Amino acid sequence: MREEMATREAYGKALVKLGRNNSKVVVLDADLSKSTKTVLFAEEFPLRFFDMGVAEADMMGTAAGLAASGFIPYVSTFGVFATGRVYDQIRSSIAYTKLNVKIAASHTGITVGEDGASHQSIEDIALMRVLPNMTVVVPADAQQTCLAVEAAAKHEGPVYLRLGRPKVPPVIPEGLPFELGKAQLLREGDDLVFIAAGITVKLALEAASLMEGQGISAAVVNVHTIKPLDEALLLQLAQKTGAIVTAEEHSVIGGLGGAVAELISENYPVPVMRVGINDCFGESGSPKELLQKYGLTAEKMVAAGRAALEKKARVY
Repeated sequence: MREEMATREAYGKALVKLGRNNSKVVVLDADLSKSTKTVLFAEEFPLRFFDMGVAEADMMGTAAGLAASGFIPYVSTFGVFATGRVYDQIRSSIAYTKLNVKIAASHTGITVGEDGASHQSIEDIALMRVLPNMTVVVPADAQQTCLAVEAAAKHEGPVYLRLGRPKVPPVIPEGLPFELGKAQLLREGDDLVFIAAGITVKLALEAASLMEGQGISAAVVNVHTIKPLDEALLLQLAQKTGAIVTAEEHSVIGGLGGAVAELISENYPVPVMRVGINDCFGESGSPKELLQKYGLTAEKMVAAGRAALEKKARVY
């Protein structure tokens, strides 16, 4: 899994492996299996795959029933349909009952690209994070997606897996342990810390390298599990560096940035700058164009880092 690969494709391959090892795993899709890559599972396990058609609410209810019967359902569709369209079903039938349903949403964030705002889910983390009993996972690359799929199967309770459309390069070192709720410190630093998730982990590493050339020591943390948050590690780094920049392919409201700001403000107040989608919808364009337009670049993260350091200097 060290080649460039979309996390949705890695998800499809991981499902097949999981299905071979666990007969309780079943997969549901809403007429998008070729795009979500659940088609790979369907081809090998046709009797354990259910195409529910364009009936996402029914799909969530069916998944809840399967989970209540002892199966481990993985439910897939695009992010906008997997969260907003079926929020009541997830809340009442899955989260409230703490059923063992795994919701794997592909095509999230603005890197959905040319499909435009109607299909660019920039609020899904916030919607899932606020639900009691829900675990929220945002893998950084293909290898980590495979580990997340396996970890979700072992976890008892609902899990939201956030996956993307375009290919992404490998960014997490091979062999690095993966555990739900445990963030990964990818780079040590003393002056500030970049806290990132998903595709922004690579950008955070690039930003840290740029700042090193300017004499600034920046740590980088991959928060693959946004809920539950690794509070111990993040507070430790806040105390060590005194300045934080969060980065996510999601609204700055209610996602990773919001979670970190809540934690820091209540426990160890230091400057926190949030890089993400600034309370607006996306538009049609290539992923590269959209990342540039909405400020999801290493250069913008460097600027946010400098702003955090200036605030830190005023505080201390």
